[in-house]
Amino acid sequence: MEFGVGSVLEGKVTGITKFGAFVSLPEGKSGLVHISEIAYSYVNDVKDHLKEGQEVKVKVIGIDENGRINLSIKKAMDPPPRPAGQGRPMGRPGGHTGGGFRGKPAPAEPASFEDRLKQFMAASDSKLSELRQSERRSSRRGGRK
Repeated sequence: MEFGVGSVLEGKVTGITKFGAFVSLPEGKSGLVHISEIAYSYVNDVKDHLKEGQEVKVKVIGIDENGRINLSIKKAMDPPPRPAGQGRPMGRPGGHTGGGFRGKPAPAEPASFEDRLKQFMAASDSKLSELRQSERRSSRRGGRK
């Protein structure tokens, strides 16, 4: 059975470290599930989520040039549903958005890291532009000295 990136496999946890867990795979191969790929929630200690000898379903998310296999447990399962009305908060704590929110609906969640990065950069550029305009206005009025 040949497998590659995207394959979902059954494996057994063979070792646990502070940074993840090693999993034995078919054909005598093994891979690493990094601590960030264990669960959708924050993982402080791998041992709180996995035990040696435990059977797990994993997804192959990468194979490097040295043949090391990177695995994910969380990507091999469906993400947990988000509670209604609990998206990411916008603006500052306490509900004040600092002018960033203008009553527009939240955009759909970007699918890839690159899309999320582009969205973040665009929002950051917009906020910086607003900040610079505000500083120019206050300096014209004889603001801070």
